[in-house]
Amino acid sequence: MEEAVGDVWPMVHAERAALIDDLEHLDDERWEEPSLCAEWTVHDVVAHLADTARTTRLGFLIGLARAKFDFDLQNARGVERERGASPRETLERLRQVASRRSTPPAPLDSRLVEEIVHGEDIRRPLGLSHSYPSEAVVRSLRLQARTPASFGGAKELVARTRLTATDADVSIGEGPEVSGPALSLLLAVSRRRVALDDLDGPGLTALAAAI
Repeated sequence: MEEAVGDVWPMVHAERAALIDDLEHLDDERWEEPSLCAEWTVHDVVAHLADTARTTRLGFLIGLARAKFDFDLQNARGVERERGASPRETLERLRQVASRRSTPPAPLDSRLVEEIVHGEDIRRPLGLSHSYPSEAVVRSLRLQARTPASFGGAKELVARTRLTATDADVSIGEGPEVSGPALSLLLAVSRRRVALDDLDGPGLTALAAAI
């Protein structure tokens, strides 16, 4: 059964606020460090988060059509649009949209995936740690597990591997087990290989090969 959607936004807003706090006093040169998101710097990922916070269902469809249905191109244009002349400017743009409730045409829990996974894309390379609410991480993991790979999910993967969290009551999928913290499972099925070091189990080799 789907959880009530009304409680998604407070968690999303809290994660945006926490990330803004983490970046508030970050030296400008560190904004140009590579993130976990391929080919994007920390600065780029922050700009992407500002862009997606502004995105509406209609705006997403219009932007996708203008990008000739190329998701990567659409994302790149969003980063270019929201990346300011300085890190301070980009951070201010994120702050201005932090309380918005607009969303592209996707399940609302995708907003949690966006904030948590991209939050780690930024924090891990910078050596920053953050404690995410277990509910938010589990809901994100469950959504990724039922979302096809063509939409950035791991539905096909969990058809061959069982993901079991060691710090939450969640076990998803069929096949050889991979166990570890729920956050690391979420990052792994979101194609962040750095999280594999936190995982264990007979299905780990297959999971690593798949991502």
